[in-house]
Amino acid sequence: MTTLTAPSIVTKLPGPKAKALIEKDERYVSQHFKKDYPLVVEEASGMVVTDSDGNRFLDFAAGIAVCSTGHCHPRVVAAIREQAGKLLHMCPTDFYTRPVAELAERLAQVAPVRSGGGSPRVFFSNSGAEAVEASIKLARLRTKRQKIVAFFGAFHGRTMGALSLTASKAVQRKGYAPLLPEVHHTYYAQCYRCPVGLKPETCDVECLDHLEKTLFKTIAPPEEIAAILVEPVQGEGGYFVPKKEFLTRLQALANEHGILLIADEVQAGMGRTGKLFASEHFDLAPDILVLAKGIASGMPLAAMIAGDKLLQWSSGGHGSTYGGNAVSCAAALATLDLLQEGLTANAAKVGAHLLRSLEELKAKHAVIGDARGLGLMLAIDLVKDRESRAPAKELVGPILKAAFERGLLLLGCGESAIRLAPPLIVTEEEADVAVRILDEALAAV
Repeated sequence: MTTLTAPSIVTKLPGPKAKALIEKDERYVSQHFKKDYPLVVEEASGMVVTDSDGNRFLDFAAGIAVCSTGHCHPRVVAAIREQAGKLLHMCPTDFYTRPVAELAERLAQVAPVRSGGGSPRVFFSNSGAEAVEASIKLARLRTKRQKIVAFFGAFHGRTMGALSLTASKAVQRKGYAPLLPEVHHTYYAQCYRCPVGLKPETCDVECLDHLEKTLFKTIAPPEEIAAILVEPVQGEGGYFVPKKEFLTRLQALANEHGILLIADEVQAGMGRTGKLFASEHFDLAPDILVLAKGIASGMPLAAMIAGDKLLQWSSGGHGSTYGGNAVSCAAALATLDLLQEGLTANAAKVGAHLLRSLEELKAKHAVIGDARGLGLMLAIDLVKDRESRAPAKELVGPILKAAFERGLLLLGCGESAIRLAPPLIVTEEEADVAVRILDEALAAV
């Protein structure tokens, strides 16, 4: 017998209360992003999001892969309340606080950064973009080099430095030039639509030839490159999981030329892929590791982790007023406990079940060209036909809306993919409900 309380749609969407708030938002809030569907969130608990009119939705978006332990997990809420009753803020750049030191110790003990840099240290900030900014500043400072390499399809943030590395959608960069100089892009292992026209089963990660045989020899000599920034699993670009050989060869190239390798695990880290860090799937040992999103179950926090010998600033050379906020760090400590006690393992278990179900859905719907991912970082890629693999991007919006109208929250990613990134507490029963609704949504459009 099911115990699920969602989905439950009791009004036309959006309902009257939701409509009123949408009107206020559209009058006073910066309208910088077109929303996929008119969801007005009033409260949320576990896997369930409730809108202003009492409609309940099953959440397979998790605030863009942020609410790792589910919405308002009791242990996370308790940690927040306890810390808020003692200390809200003292700038960690200028003073010492217990939550900062304890969280840094915990992260340093588990982060898979290169040991050659000494025992790890942690720099805290508020968002993934800020942590990326810190990583490229550190790379330039410590290597005395200027150039940075990132990948087509990458998303690293929208602040000017992080935006310069981002190459996910043209609209994200349009109108903001000039961006950070000496940033170059190369091909990621987007194997479903290979950027160099090969097949995954026979290729030798030739997508990296562009870096080694073109960039290195023309406009970005390796001795001038401070860092290569890579997502172990590419997120906003389409939830692409690269061949292990791609990251192995990339690390070897970086090591050979003294280039720092930065792993952006803002979306893929903190248990989402079924391991605490996505890098662990590939035996990747980056010089610098960047975390955010799921690190604190919805509280604003990010971390940059690197070895002691590398993570050295000139005094006053970098800092953050709010980075390492005491309440956010308390939430992160509770989150890390929950991930290590079983939620990371659950992501692997339920993720495998969900991927099998998506493969079955693919067999039923010709519009699904690919089902892919790791753990609970999964996606289906929509195509006009499977032979050409031409993206059916015009279907993404209608399918998201159809799922919403049936009580399921999903998000798109890449050019034509729909991602499934639920909280890591999700059960197989909830996964089955999500697939059933997605099946209905696909049939409806």
